[in-house]
Amino acid sequence: MNAKANVNKVWKIISKQKAVIAILALMVMMLFFNTTFYTAYNWLDMLRSTAILEIVAFGVTVAVICGGCDLSCGGTLCLGGIIAVMMVNNGTPIPVAVIVALLSGAVVGFINGFLVVHQKTEPFIITLGMGMLLKGICQQLTDAHPLTCKSKEFMQISNMKFFGAVPSLVVYMLILFIIFYCLMRFTSFGRNCYAIGGNYEVAKYSGIKVVPIKWAAFIISGVVSTLAGVLLSSRMNTGSSVYGDTTGMLVNCGVVIGGTSFAGGVGGMVESFIGLFVIQLLTNCMNQLGVDSYYQRLCEGILIVVIIGSDCFGRKLKRERV
Repeated sequence: MNAKANVNKVWKIISKQKAVIAILALMVMMLFFNTTFYTAYNWLDMLRSTAILEIVAFGVTVAVICGGCDLSCGGTLCLGGIIAVMMVNNGTPIPVAVIVALLSGAVVGFINGFLVVHQKTEPFIITLGMGMLLKGICQQLTDAHPLTCKSKEFMQISNMKFFGAVPSLVVYMLILFIIFYCLMRFTSFGRNCYAIGGNYEVAKYSGIKVVPIKWAAFIISGVVSTLAGVLLSSRMNTGSSVYGDTTGMLVNCGVVIGGTSFAGGVGGMVESFIGLFVIQLLTNCMNQLGVDSYYQRLCEGILIVVIIGSDCFGRKLKRERV
């Protein structure tokens, strides 16, 4: 009986996370095909490929948990990479260039926070517009041409390997995951973020400083997005205005797929990591099977709709039972 009870408990936990079911289904499916899917190289490559989006998602998750969203993360990512490359090419030391790039992300987050939190405007519209504004600035800075970095040291930041095999991007991603997981789970700031997202007014009247905390969430999202932009430009050894075109929508969709609700107060770093990873896993599976890129977009869209739709349907049934 105990074994059966434990199995039922595990299944109940897994069934709540639709993205986990999708991951398990894809892994089982790939057992029936003769591919390199189950190799250490392929899994490390998947983690490296999704690392940039995962890093962006960690910052965006903080804003989403507070009851907001950040669709400007793609433009912020693009801006951070371009600023870093331009400064390095002009002879600025790499640490200084990275710090300035991060400060630009903080400024973007500050403006987003001011408009959304202080002026109480709609985060979806404000951050979408900010993202478009930043892309325009990036095109002006680069004259719509890629900027190749002249520093080999800058390129090594994202292209070196630890222990001879583990890509540096994977290591950076894991370090940031641990930092943000601890921030949201074991600090008063994280607990306050969940309280604000759960019920803004209740949090306000219970003594939580809702305005500065939610404002800080947008600043964190901006800084992390520019960090991801610097790492992406280092990996590609180029700053370009085309980077981040789909990042905003993809990251926010991935965050929601994982179970971090746009309503706020629900989810976390683990959920967001799983949500972004399931999209990368699907892409990898289709690449292994030689699926055409046009059909890949179709399958990704179907997966997003099915997971979010089934999750919403499950929550509706739960409310009706209550």
